[in-house]
Amino acid sequence: MRTIDAHLHLWNRADGYHWLASADEALREDFTPERAAAELQAAGVDAAVLVQADDTELDTMSMLSASDAFSWVAGVVGWVPIDDAKRAEALLDRWGVHPRFRGVRQLLHDDPRDGLLLAAPARRLAAVLADRGFPLDLPNAFPRLLRDATELARLEEGLTVVVDHLAKPPRDDEAFERWATELAAAAASPNVVAKVSGLNRAGRPFMAADVRRAWDTALACFGPERLMLGGDWPMTVTSGGYGAVWHELSGLVDELSPAERDALRGGTATRVYRLDPRGPVGVDGLT
Repeated sequence: MRTIDAHLHLWNRADGYHWLASADEALREDFTPERAAAELQAAGVDAAVLVQADDTELDTMSMLSASDAFSWVAGVVGWVPIDDAKRAEALLDRWGVHPRFRGVRQLLHDDPRDGLLLAAPARRLAAVLADRGFPLDLPNAFPRLLRDATELARLEEGLTVVVDHLAKPPRDDEAFERWATELAAAAASPNVVAKVSGLNRAGRPFMAADVRRAWDTALACFGPERLMLGGDWPMTVTSGGYGAVWHELSGLVDELSPAERDALRGGTATRVYRLDPRGPVGVDGLT
């Protein structure tokens, strides 16, 4: 089975990404498909799912263009406006025919409005996504979004909800217990899956021991068959780099059985995003 990174970003600063203005200086660069390919190849990763990093059409079009040019792009999770079902459906009509378009996401954690996930437009979009087989990714869902995401998954059982970055587990003990309780509630719905990704802290080397508690909790809640491994590059350049973070995460996965390792390293992502299981092994650059 191919090793698939279920969560990777690209961006060109000239195309937007205004949130970079307040981001770590190391992230204020262009992160291209060529740079990503080099990181994946060095880490022994065969393919990756590109995930939106800006709430713009241009970001999604750029990722789809990369998927046309590079064989290592297994799928694309693009943007649609969750608060505008009509426009979202139009974009799904446009992008859904692309063979690598595999899901949607919006940067809801940066939106100050509460309740968007359970409002009428999102409910309508959830039904459309379920009908078309596209999962909904949710970034940084704790503490603002996880409960609503759980309710949305319960209301729309045909929709696959992907909790990115394990919803960002906190380090504080009291907050951690609340997160663990809410994560377990989300996992009670079989149509909710999660990504072990984005657990690094800027400016600190990433160590598996730092996330052991969150890892054990996620395994207990979801089991390996509903978890995916994601490197979250280039966000990891502030925490030791892609290879170092992937190595630490892989060490946790290595503790599992062969079948469980296969699920986390590609099986779950292939099933959830309906990826081509016959894709190429190894990163060779341009197709």
